[in-house]
Amino acid sequence: MDTKRILTFLKAVMANNNRPWFAEHKAEYEAVKAEWERGVGQALERILTFDPSVGNQRVKDCTYRFYRDTRFSADKSPYKNHLGAYINAHGKKALRGGYYLHMEPDHCLVAVGNYWLPTNILTSCRNEIMGNEAEWLKAVESESFKRYFTETHDTTTWEESWDAPQGFGLTKLKTCPSGFPRDYQYVKYLRLKDYCAWHAVPNDFFEGDGWLDELEHIFRAAKPMMDFVNSVIDDYE
Repeated sequence: MDTKRILTFLKAVMANNNRPWFAEHKAEYEAVKAEWERGVGQALERILTFDPSVGNQRVKDCTYRFYRDTRFSADKSPYKNHLGAYINAHGKKALRGGYYLHMEPDHCLVAVGNYWLPTNILTSCRNEIMGNEAEWLKAVESESFKRYFTETHDTTTWEESWDAPQGFGLTKLKTCPSGFPRDYQYVKYLRLKDYCAWHAVPNDFFEGDGWLDELEHIFRAAKPMMDFVNSVIDDYE
């Protein structure tokens, strides 16, 4: 991908987030959009080599609109300041976990897993973790998983965010969830309210075509965790 062109445009949008400016630069937006979609297509093809379940997805199924829905937001800026794509076998709105790409000036990242689950499925996931502890630990305490997703930042606050360089679990309970043993050795995994693993990457990460190899390493590292959770979610979807 031509990341310099994409990021230059996104920076310009951040400084001029209004409809008149955007209308004057619509041609550049279309060029940037095409470049981003080309990269998403490359990512989709690479993911297919180790996860054939996403073979029913097309690029247009995976990308998000650049136009913001401002109906219920205090921020009335009409456009986003990033480009995102979510490659999921069941579609972007599915509960099932998938693969996420995010390009934003000084805030690029990739992620694997899901961002939210209803209480009943979350409870089932916690039960599955306790019931198949060895399999879960093999997934989340492997060297490759820890390399990309072990928290390397201050965790004194329980609400995580994309601002952290990497991590596992965007939101966590402060204590053990109700109905589960507080003295469980791996209670930290029961406190998770989502199973999202993310890893920040530099602005030039997506440049050219060589990034696909590193992307595959990152996604493969988290796939066993995601497969574990998806095996529970699939019983409900």
